[in-house]
Parts: sequence; C-alpha cells; structure tokens
Amino acid sequence: PGVKKPAPPFTTSTLQQEAGRKLGFSVAQTMSLAQRLYESGKITYMRTDSLNLSEDAISAASGEISSQYGSQYVEQRRFKTKSDSAQEAHEAIRPTNFARHTVDGERNEQRLYELIWKRAIASQMANAKTEKTTATINISNVAQQLKAVGEVITFDGFLKVYLESRDDEDDEDAKGMLPPLSVGQELELAFMQARQRYTRPPARYSEAALVKQLEEMGIGRPSTYAPTISTVQKRGYVIKENRDGKDRKYRELTLTSKGIDNETLTEVTGAEKMKLFPTDTAMVVNDFLVKNFPKVTNFTFTASIEEELDDIARGKTQWNLMIGNFYKGFHERIESSENIERSEIDTSRVLGIDPTTGLTVSVRLGKFGPFAQLGSQEEIPEDEKPKYASLRKGQLMETVNLNDALDLFKLPKALGVYEELDVSVAIGRFGPYIKFGEAFISLPKDEEPLTVELERAIELIKEKQAADAPIAYYEELPVQKGVGRFGPFLKWNSIFINVNKKYDFDNLSQEDIVQLIEDKKQKEIDKVLHNWEEEGIRVEKARWGRSNILKGKVKIELPKTVDASVLTLDEVKAIIEQNAPKKKAPAKKKAAVKKTKK
Repeated sequence: PGVKKPAPPFTTSTLQQEAGRKLGFSVAQTMSLAQRLYESGKITYMRTDSLNLSEDAISAASGEISSQYGSQYVEQRRFKTKSDSAQEAHEAIRPTNFARHTVDGERNEQRLYELIWKRAIASQMANAKTEKTTATINISNVAQQLKAVGEVITFDGFLKVYLESRDDEDDEDAKGMLPPLSVGQELELAFMQARQRYTRPPARYSEAALVKQLEEMGIGRPSTYAPTISTVQKRGYVIKENRDGKDRKYRELTLTSKGIDNETLTEVTGAEKMKLFPTDTAMVVNDFLVKNFPKVTNFTFTASIEEELDDIARGKTQWNLMIGNFYKGFHERIESSENIERSEIDTSRVLGIDPTTGLTVSVRLGKFGPFAQLGSQEEIPEDEKPKYASLRKGQLMETVNLNDALDLFKLPKALGVYEELDVSVAIGRFGPYIKFGEAFISLPKDEEPLTVELERAIELIKEKQAADAPIAYYEELPVQKGVGRFGPFLKWNSIFINVNKKYDFDNLSQEDIVQLIEDKKQKEIDKVLHNWEEEGIRVEKARWGRSNILKGKVKIELPKTVDASVLTLDEVKAIIEQNAPKKKAPAKKKAAVKKTKK
C-alpha cells in the first residue's frame, strides 16, 4: 500500500511550468492570459511565490469539494513556502470563486482558468491510496512471461480532479498506473513495441523547464521569469525549435494516459517538443561576457543581488552603500570594454579546404549574422576579395560542415529569362529568394533554393505579381494591400496604413480606402511638431507622450519632461550635437603577410 499527496496551489513559476506541459503555452502567453483573468476578477494576483491560501479560500474549497464529490474527499491543507527568498505578499494563485468551475470568453482563457481551479481544489482534497503492484502475465503456448510494474489506485482522492505533470513525461523508469487486475484474469495483447535505449546528454530546456531551473537557482522573481525568457528570444540569442526525433505515437499514448483530451492532444505534443537553443550570436556574446565580466555572469551573482535587495527592504543594508560597492568596479570595466576592437573577438571556425580552388573555407559571425567565407586575405591577390555567403536558417557555426558551406557558394544561381528580365535564386540576410529584375521574392520556408528551376520561379513571380497588383487608385497612385507581422495593411505612396478590425479587409470599398488614406495623412501631419526642411531636421510626437528628433538616420528620443513644441532650431541642433556618437581613433591595420605559391 502507498499514498499520493496533491501538489500545492500554483505560484507564478509552477503555473508557467504546468501550463507549458499540459496546455502547450509559452511563459509569455500564460502570463498574458493570467493577467486577463486577474483583471476580470476571476483569479487572485498571478505574480506570487507564496503557497499560502487564506482561511476563507480553504473553507470555500472544502465546501465545493464536499458538495461535488463527497465529504470523504475533503482534507484541508496549509502549505508553507520552502524558499528563503520568497516574498509572500500575496496568496497562491487560485480562483476567487471556487463554485465557478469554468469561465466565459476565449478558449485559452477557459483552459488556463480550469487548470488553476483544478490545482487549487486538488490541494484541499484527500490523498490518493494506491497499491504498488507487480503483475506477471503468462503468454499462451510459450514458456515465458511478461511483467508489468506500477500502481493500482484503490481510492482516487485528489486524482479525481488533477494529476501534476513532469518535464520528462516519457521517462520509462517512472512507475505508471495499472488498471485493477485479478489473479487468473485473461488479457488481450493490444500492441507490442520494441525500444532500444542509448545514453543521451541532458535534454535542452523547454520554457517550463527553464523557469523551474531559474527558480531553483534563485535567479529572478515571479515577475521576471516570463520577460527574461521572452527577451532572449526577441533579441535573437535563443530560438525555440522542435529537433526531437522521438516516436510520436508513443508520446501521444503517454499524454492520453494523463487525461489530456483529444482536442488539445496534437497541440500539446508539438508544443512540448519545442526546446530552447542558443544561436551563434549567443555563443559569441556569452564568451565575450564571461571573459570580460566574470563576476556579473556568474550564476550566483543574480541570486546574491536578490538577497542584498531583500536586506535593503528589511532595513539591514543601506541601498547607496550596496550600489556603490557594486557600481564602481562595474563601471570601470564597462569603460575599458569600449576600447575592445571587433577584430579582437575571434568568431571564426575553419572548416577545411575547397577542393576546386584550394582556398580555405571558414565560418564567422558578422553584423547581420553567421556567414561562410571562401579564401582568406593571405591567400588571394590584393585587388580581390574573399567570397561570402550567409548561413541558412537552421545552420549553426558549431555544426555546419565543409560540404554544407560549399553548397552556399553555388548561389546566386542564374535560372533563365522571364518577360525579358533575368531570373536567379540566391540567399540573403532574410533567407533564400528569387531575384526577378529589381524585384525580390522570398522562397517558402520548406523550399530548397538549390533545387529551384525556372518553371517554379515563374510560378512564384506570378503569385507575387498577383498579390502586389493594385486594388484601387487614389490621387492617380496605386493602392496595394497585404498582411504583415502587425496585421493587414494598405500601401499607398510609400506609406503603410494599418487596417483595423472595423473594416472588412477582404471587401474594402473605394470609400473605405479613401477614409483610411486620409486618416493616415492627417495623422502624419498632426504628429509633426517642427519641420526644418533646409536643415533636414524634424521633431515629431512619439508614443507615451514622448517626442523624437529625426535627422537622416539619427533618431533621438526626448524625455517626457521636455516640451518639444517650444524647442528652437538652435536648441535642437545642440541636442543632436550632444548625442552624437564619439568618434574612435582608427585602429592600426596589421600588415598582411602574403604566402608565395610553390
């Protein structure tokens, strides 16, 4: 015999972890949905590391359990937070009304609310009673046996409502649940699966697993887990991909056994395989920071700073002394690091020699990402340059091989002529594309550029021409429409105009188009505070009550406290001069050493 105890109610980190495992939500999506539930009064505050429930909440949960499942399922519990750094200003995350089992609104809000409700209710329910069981199963007409080891539930308790997930759901060493069995019972074999196991390196983090690791290491607070993970992805240090080749059928069977409904099964199986992988940029930046800022990038640094901030809050430490002790050495190191030349940061990796030209092939990191290089300055004449080719999406500097790199130099590839214009295929900063005259048409994500022929290129060109065809004319200029990262838009006179939901984007009338363009023109006029055309300087309103100074490619954001409408030209010029980047002394070039060919 044995017992299983329920998990405590959600904190911020456990909610993010469980929503990732069970619902396939990213940490940012989880917090956005939780924010909406909180603002509408359906759950308590969602940024907390407390496991505490109020006496009113415990009483309400017990009453709901008794009425829904019976008094034998009630067992009141009071959980205590184990972490010394926890800031227990709020309760654990729970429903504000336990009698409300679901909510109206968007489906994902319902799913997250139901998860929170089940976890909070289960925390106040009785233990599940089990029997640890080994079943030996004879095989008909064969002098061998199968063996099943697991647990049989004798009283479901909290399992009637909720079972917590794990990060490694397919751990075959974990003991599973067995149905009730009796001696002499006949069983039918449904299917048999042979599995070969290998020793594998530690798995990459999923978002849920990373939140758990951050919490265990004392890095961050409930309010910082989601922004931290989102920021490293937005800035291109981390990508989220599915590089898992495990058997999908086995995975789905495991999830089904955990009680996940068929509606969400496909979404969850795909989402749980999404892992976080560092990019080439991350590798270089990390090496640079670890080398030059070892104290700040140490894992214990953030946790120790959190402790010092807690001491300030408790009145044990003066904030100015703490900041002073840290900032003096840190600021000096920042100042000295500004003098480090890009050339001193070696990002290159030699792959081998091109058998055709005899030139060295290497990969390195540039301003616009990783690229391959054919030939070094020492190997080619002074009046020539090495050849360069951007790495494709999914190719990493640490894993790309010589043949992969040499394939990149086969592009751009001429395909032929269409409508008296040259057609070619190439790879650029934003991926593979077709060049048609002066036009650029992106290839679909799953299409291999080296296999594209003229016929396929013409199909893509025609699709692009149809998509870019004007839908109307205004003031004798064409109006085009499209869908971008911020939604549907119109393009007119080099101006992009967002189309909001009050318009039927698929059936815009001429009156709709005129209204959208005129509104945009007026908006552009209204935001200009000053326009000194001869100087090439403008001052415009910006978001959140701020203003920007614009001169060419220079953009200076003014503080909220500055009334930009009263600035004079001389004052604006002074601000531009004050914010101009400091010019560094040109670095001395090393003399190139030329190799003589024998």
